[in-house]
Amino acid sequence: MITIKSQREIELMRATSKLAADTLRFIETKLEIGMSTEQINTLCHNYIIEHNAIPAPLNYHGFPKSVCTSLNEVICHGIPNEKDILKNGDLLNIDVTTILNGFHGDTNKTFLIGDVSPEAKKLVLVTKKCLDESIKVVRPGAKLGDIGACIQEIAHGHGYSVVREYCGHGIGRDFHEDPQVLHYGTKGTGVTLKEGMTFTIEPMINLGERHSKVLSDDWTVVTQDNSLSAQFEHTILVTQSGVEILTL
Repeated sequence: MITIKSQREIELMRATSKLAADTLRFIETKLEIGMSTEQINTLCHNYIIEHNAIPAPLNYHGFPKSVCTSLNEVICHGIPNEKDILKNGDLLNIDVTTILNGFHGDTNKTFLIGDVSPEAKKLVLVTKKCLDESIKVVRPGAKLGDIGACIQEIAHGHGYSVVREYCGHGIGRDFHEDPQVLHYGTKGTGVTLKEGMTFTIEPMINLGERHSKVLSDDWTVVTQDNSLSAQFEHTILVTQSGVEILTL
């Protein structure tokens, strides 16, 4: 069941989403070669707690940390730890979800660490374009399939693949609500978007094949062919006239 948010709920969504975005901006200023993903987790955890919120990933279905840190071939759900040290040329995705006053805000970004190869940099730029352009198609009366079709067209146009096993999702009082927002699809198909819907769009784009596998920790998802992967995510609101990016 897809929830339509009331004006009060939308204001609460704006507040938690702003905090999630602020957390990403904060951690971006701290990133440096040689730091561990565990240090990143601690900094983000403390920032969120200091702003009277809760890091949603912590203990969510047993996830042991407060953010996800996904390096290079890791598609999503990377677990921060002391052994993963940022190196020159790395791609690092940090995924932040906050709970503030009972509502969730969810956003992520792929950061370039040091001097990144042109090939990796292009992947990140195209992935960001996939998110930005797909958000532009959101408005009342549009279809969910329009979002996936837009992402797929851009990614495939550059010779990249779209991960299919993981998707965007409705969000609000719950971390994951209906609908599921696929990052591939056909224009004009799927659920009709309505004013008051809030959901994430979070395309995962691979340099190589789309296929993924889950590591033995039951969380970390990597590309099967060990190719690089990038991701960006926003929480958005369908408005009367179009769309509002809540995690801008």
